[in-house]
Amino acid sequence: MARPSPALQVLKAEFFKALAHPVRIRILEIVRHGERSVQELQAALELDQATVSQQLAILRARQVVTARKEGTTVRYAASDARVGALLDIARAIFSTQLSGSQSMLKELRQETRRPKRPRSGRSA
Repeated sequence: MARPSPALQVLKAEFFKALAHPVRIRILEIVRHGERSVQELQAALELDQATVSQQLAILRARQVVTARKEGTTVRYAASDARVGALLDIARAIFSTQLSGSQSMLKELRQETRRPKRPRSGRSA
């Protein structure tokens, strides 16, 4: 198998860095379903315009979202429908990881609810 070039590895890393912020993930969860303006995103995210615009600029720079001007409004959308599929795959991975944690948490809770058994063989 051919070894990937360092430039390709950097491209991949930069793409994942663009996803590495909670607000940017939240933006992608919204725009994957259709175009939204900054104002619509602000309302949905309950964040100020500067924060939303800053995070959108990062996503645009990495070509994760596209922008389309409609009059005086800029509307943002996921640049590729597979971004939504990527989010779904990540959600499935997290679900698997967390289900293991949940089962251990459930076991721990059950363990603390069990009455302690008296030790046998001891005389009072």
